[in-house]
Amino acid sequence: MKHKKIISGVVAASLLASSPWTPALADSLKWNYVNAYEEQDGSLFNSENYDFMKFSEIGDKLAQIEKQSNRVKVEVKGQSSKGQPLYVVTIAAPDTQGKFGKIQALRKQMFINPGKAQDWIENNPDFKVPIMINGSIHGTEFIGSDAVMQLIERFALENDDTTKTILENNILIFNVVQNPDGRIDATRFNGEGIDLNRDFITQSQPETQETVALIKEWNPMVFLDTHGYVKNYAPNKQGLIEPCTVPHNPNYEYDLYEKWALDQAEAMETEIMSNKGSFTGSLYQSMEGTYIPQRDDAEGWDDYPPIFTPMYAMYHGAYGHTLEAPTNDLDGVRWMYDAIMGALKNATDNKQEMIKDQIEMFERGINFDHPFHEEGFFPTTAYVLPVNHEDPTVTQKAVKHLQKNDIDVVQASKAFTADRQSYPKGTYIVKMDQAKAGLANTMLWDGEDITEDVDAMYDISAWSLPELWGFEAIPVQSEFALTATKVNQVQEQGTVSGKGPFLIPNSSVKAVNLVNRLLQEGVSVKRDSKGDFYTAAAANTISAAVKQSGLHVNSAKVPADAVEVSNLKVAILKDGGMNKAQSHSGTKLALKRLGFSVTEVSPAEVAEEGLSNFDVFVYSGTEGLIAKTQSRAGNKEFGFQNPGQFDSFKANVEEFLKNGGKYIAVGAGASLATKTLGLTDDDIVVAGYSSNGIAKVDYSGEGVTGGYGEDDLGFVYRPVWYENTGNDEVSATFDDNSDFFVAGHWKNNGEPQGKAVIVKEQNKDVTMIGLEAGFRDHTDYLFRLLSNSIFEK
Repeated sequence: MKHKKIISGVVAASLLASSPWTPALADSLKWNYVNAYEEQDGSLFNSENYDFMKFSEIGDKLAQIEKQSNRVKVEVKGQSSKGQPLYVVTIAAPDTQGKFGKIQALRKQMFINPGKAQDWIENNPDFKVPIMINGSIHGTEFIGSDAVMQLIERFALENDDTTKTILENNILIFNVVQNPDGRIDATRFNGEGIDLNRDFITQSQPETQETVALIKEWNPMVFLDTHGYVKNYAPNKQGLIEPCTVPHNPNYEYDLYEKWALDQAEAMETEIMSNKGSFTGSLYQSMEGTYIPQRDDAEGWDDYPPIFTPMYAMYHGAYGHTLEAPTNDLDGVRWMYDAIMGALKNATDNKQEMIKDQIEMFERGINFDHPFHEEGFFPTTAYVLPVNHEDPTVTQKAVKHLQKNDIDVVQASKAFTADRQSYPKGTYIVKMDQAKAGLANTMLWDGEDITEDVDAMYDISAWSLPELWGFEAIPVQSEFALTATKVNQVQEQGTVSGKGPFLIPNSSVKAVNLVNRLLQEGVSVKRDSKGDFYTAAAANTISAAVKQSGLHVNSAKVPADAVEVSNLKVAILKDGGMNKAQSHSGTKLALKRLGFSVTEVSPAEVAEEGLSNFDVFVYSGTEGLIAKTQSRAGNKEFGFQNPGQFDSFKANVEEFLKNGGKYIAVGAGASLATKTLGLTDDDIVVAGYSSNGIAKVDYSGEGVTGGYGEDDLGFVYRPVWYENTGNDEVSATFDDNSDFFVAGHWKNNGEPQGKAVIVKEQNKDVTMIGLEAGFRDHTDYLFRLLSNSIFEK
């Protein structure tokens, strides 16, 4: 191990750190009010459990460590979805404190003038680099935060040579428990039921937003994400350390990442094996190494979608690794501790060359020099984001999202022409000669069909924000003249024009939310066959709500076919997390964002209490929720408590429909359940679990699909379609062309071509939506399929 002298000058700290050291938030550390008696001792989904550190103990422990050490800063950076503190601990050598406040301008050299940053690296070998360690993003994977706490204690208090050398060369940022709600409740998910390690393209949750802000603030050179539990993927190779198998997302500068990633993974493996004698379990005693997907496998553990934490961090220049411990016990904690120590030692030994390659990624973006990408992969010049004058809300959401991710956006001060297309003043532009061009492109591109590249994918394979949020992002290949200003703040104030009646177009989530707010305020609203809304209320009655919505509402004549709509109470079947999924949560959040009053009801509650208090019942989850018996211990608390409840559930749903209730099924599992309940005579045809992506869909454009049209788009995840639909109203079909599948991974996708994907029974108010209309709070463009189905008579 090389001992290196620390530079005390401002520049040394400035290049790679970003936040001033301030006194610890002592008051915030008292913000730890979880009742210890309410915390779970383990999860039924884990095959083993141990006496892990409870979340209620962590705040006090961090406060004690901070009092004992002059190396430590403890902060509360935000709240979880249930209001629990998100602790961040930063550790550095004492002589570094007080110097970070001067670094903001110099830090930006990496993104403004990377050549100057590279020169500085050459001349100052004693600089420090930030390394970020993320603790337990999945609540049932307890070992990650326990290992983090042990590491915090070591680097705060110990004085051995290894500890001092690492601190002389690095700044350590620990996101101590990224998912407090999950740790407290012993669930994989946060308090909203969202898997946070699938949320990094959408960033819908406060925990994800806090982590994104940390990554953006520090731009860590190395990012380690702690998980469990993986064993026996390869003979006697226990646990898992990335880098990944193919396919790799083409928006990475992957050559720069893989130059170091495998070497660092093997350094982690070496550290684990060097301490093999400290493990007690037989699994570890026979261990010959760890499973490193890129080295030990051909496919099956990919880094393709930017939804995972380390994959997202890679777009900020980090060498990102997921670390999966083998077991949920003290041996697992030891494995994780050793893996992280191996990474820290490796980064310390190689920091000068590693940071040069990190800066090279930003330099390629600024210079539009992507040597390992095919010509034309990135738009040569920019993406143009046009704005709908009446409803600018979707594009504005996209612009704010890009800004939060360190992507520069400008707005045209004058009309301009690009690629022979004219655009008005106010149009947004994302130029592609910027440091984080790969992140901009992965968010804005259409995606690709990778079905033939590999046999299966670990998770989603398509995520285009324009296609799934419903805004335009037009790639421009030629140079064009532009007068524009950098966007610092997006103005979102709506207006009311005219004397009324007023048209509220069925054009966005914000538009439907406005309608529901007006209904809840007692304002009369009508809806036409195309899904648009009208109100004859006075302008001053609706102006406050419209202003907040961001829409520009104008006068219009009310069509003759418009009918009154009312404020409806919606129930959604609660899916507690069967098979590592809580698929109703995205739909639940979609309904809330649309402005509906939503109540979760469990299968047992529907069986015992019925649905008489509700107008609409939404089933969006696995068909296993209504299985008469549950074979897996972890599933039992979420389904029926006894087999007889299935008959009661079925009878109560039938009674609900008989009394005028509305039933909506979303996705494959709910469609299969609808068949099991006898609510449809359609044939439900389901593709494989690993199939997902964006497909062309032909919508009728009325009723359930008002606001959508032919040659439109939808998203599928475990695709489903309907046959034998002769007595249904078919509202949408997959496009009847062989190229109907646009982007993602879907083997054998020829059969659903032209088949029904949204249907409504004619003799009962039952609608089945085969598309994932509320997927992970991500498919904003499809949310209105839910509101259409709810409002449709």
